[in-house]
Amino acid sequence: MHIQRPWPGWVNRPRRVACWALLLVLLVGCGGEMSILDPSGPAAHAQFRVWWAMLAVSVAVSLVLFSLWLYTFRRRPQPRRTAWQEQRIMLRWVLGGGVLLPVVSIVALLLLGAPTGRGMLPLPLPGGEEVELIEVVGHQWWWEVRYPGDEDQNDVVTANHLVMPAGEPVDFRLISADVIHAFWIPRLGGKRDMVPGRHSTIRLEADAPGVFGAQCAEFCGAQHTNMLLQVEAVERDEFDAWLAERRTPPEQVEDHDQAREAFGEHCASCHRVEGLPDEFAVGGREYDMEGPDLSDIGSRPTLGAGVLPMEEGAIAYWLQHHQTLKPGNRMPPHDHIDIETLENIGAWLETLEP
Repeated sequence: MHIQRPWPGWVNRPRRVACWALLLVLLVGCGGEMSILDPSGPAAHAQFRVWWAMLAVSVAVSLVLFSLWLYTFRRRPQPRRTAWQEQRIMLRWVLGGGVLLPVVSIVALLLLGAPTGRGMLPLPLPGGEEVELIEVVGHQWWWEVRYPGDEDQNDVVTANHLVMPAGEPVDFRLISADVIHAFWIPRLGGKRDMVPGRHSTIRLEADAPGVFGAQCAEFCGAQHTNMLLQVEAVERDEFDAWLAERRTPPEQVEDHDQAREAFGEHCASCHRVEGLPDEFAVGGREYDMEGPDLSDIGSRPTLGAGVLPMEEGAIAYWLQHHQTLKPGNRMPPHDHIDIETLENIGAWLETLEP
């Protein structure tokens, strides 16, 4: 029985659609704030060249191997060889494909990759110029960012938001407070493990002002995926102004005394707010810094290391549902605090901007 298809052209359409969809996904992956194929710094450009060189060599080697594999299917009379000849041919392939090719490939990769790695080392600059130092501490599951001050200046501490000067190298001192994390800004290059009890330094640079995504690149627990860091590169004048604003204690907005008292009672043992009066810290408890510094939380782009966008009412919503939004985070549930109090605390925290 002959079956007539009204639209014969659609028979192979799903396969073609799948192929085009796959190609589109691959092309989309070449851009975006988390793509290594869209470099925005010297280290990233160097890694970009190494990546393409490795890809080109891999494709060439694969094509040669596939060609040899297809060649073996040719039907042809087999010449008679002695055992010595067979051994000689085998030795030629072992030495060429198993020794010579890997050695040449590894040496070429070292010659190409070593300068790339050296460019991210915190080496002295010509002329003795100083390099901006930013300290990044990995926690489960959030980022602490510190800008060390000198004898006359306090450190600036923020969380999950890193601001750096554009157009100049910056040294990032990396520390872990608990487990192994990995600091990675794909578009600026580099990926460095953060091992508890040790610190390391990586030098990166942004070519121009912009916003870049960063991610913990080492599995560090249940909320590893929700450990995002927003990196913002700005002009040097804007960066200096940003630091100066945060080195001045924020003015406490009036009409939030009850919220500050509630914060001191329930939150001040783990979180710090610059300028919070001592009398609001119940029992005179010292700050343990177990949680993020909240001194400028109202100016940060997200909450919970990328879980929620910072907008009106977001902090109060986070305080009520943080264990649902980010299960397993170390902040205890606030079931014992009434919703009105949490909303007051959230409204006050939203005012904490430089």
